[in-house]
Amino acid sequence: MNRKIIICLLTTALLSIVSLAEAQQTAKVQRIGFLAFGSPSGASSSIEAFRKGLSELGYVEGRNIAIEYRWAEGSHDRLPRLAGELVRSKVDIIVTSGMSSVLEAKKATRMIPIIFAGAPDPVAWKLVASLARPGGNVTGLSELAGREVEGKRLEVLKEAVPKVSRVAVILDSTSRMDPGPLHAAAQALGLTLLLSDETATPDEFRIAFATMTRERADGLYAPQTPINVRHRSLVVELAARSRLPAMYGSSEFVESGGLMSYGASFPDLFRRAAVYADRILKGAKPADIPVEQPTKFDLVINLKAAKAIGLTVPPNLLARADKVIK
Repeated sequence: MNRKIIICLLTTALLSIVSLAEAQQTAKVQRIGFLAFGSPSGASSSIEAFRKGLSELGYVEGRNIAIEYRWAEGSHDRLPRLAGELVRSKVDIIVTSGMSSVLEAKKATRMIPIIFAGAPDPVAWKLVASLARPGGNVTGLSELAGREVEGKRLEVLKEAVPKVSRVAVILDSTSRMDPGPLHAAAQALGLTLLLSDETATPDEFRIAFATMTRERADGLYAPQTPINVRHRSLVVELAARSRLPAMYGSSEFVESGGLMSYGASFPDLFRRAAVYADRILKGAKPADIPVEQPTKFDLVINLKAAKAIGLTVPPNLLARADKVIK
C-alpha cells in the first residue's frame, strides 16, 4: 500500500515538472522595441543600464523578453520608417531615446505604449497632458531642462574658469532649443552668450568655431542635442584646437575627450525606464503612470582634456565630481 502511494506521488510530481517545463517553453516572450535617433556607440551606457534594470526585475533576454533595436544613426529621414517597422511588427512596448524618436513613435501609433527616457519638457512638447496624468499611450522620465540645469552648467564652467566672460553656444539644426532660460542664467552670472548659427554638417561646425574665434569666445557650451551628440568627436576636437574650455550637456562628450559635463544621468533614467516597462507589461496603462523627474545628476571632468588646454581645475570642483577621467 505504501509503495503504491509513493509511486503515485512520484508520478504526480513528475507530471507537474513536465507541465511546468512545457508552460515555460510556451510562455509568451514580451517584445520591446527600442527606437533611437543616434547610434549604438553613443547610447551604449544607456542600453546597458536598461538591460540591467530589466534583468533585476526578472527578465531574461531570449527567455521571457526580446529587444528589437532601431537606430537612425543621426538621420531624421530614417525615423518614420524605423518607427513604422516597430509598429508593424507589433512589439508590446516602444522605448525611445531622443526627443525626435519619441515624437516619431507617437505619430506612428496611438495604441502601443511608448516610454521616453530624457524628454526635456514633455508637457510643452505635447507628449503628455500633464506630468501627473499623462493620458494617451506615452509616459516616461523627464530630463529636466530649463533655467535650473542650464544655470548650473554655466555656473560650473565659470567656477572652473573664473575669467570666462564670453561663452559660445552650439545650436544644431535639430535642437529646437529655447535660448530664453540659457540667457537668463547667463545674465545672472555676468556672462555674454554667443549663439552659433544652426549646425548640421561637419563643415558647418568648422564654420561655427571659426566664428567663435573671431568673436573672441573664451568658453563653450554644447547642449546635448541630436546632431551635437552625433558629431561629438568633431566638436571635442574643434574645442581643443581652439583651446576653449567647454561644458557639455552629457557625459558622452567627455568620454570622447571633452572637458566636462553636467546633467541628468541617462544611464539612471534608462534603468528606471525598465521599471516603467515592467509595470506596463504587467497591465498598467501609460495614461495612469506619472512622468518622473531625474533624481541623479552627474558632474564628469576630464583632467587629460584640461591639461591639453593648460587649465588647472580647482580642487574643490574636482572633489564634487562624480567621475574624474585621468
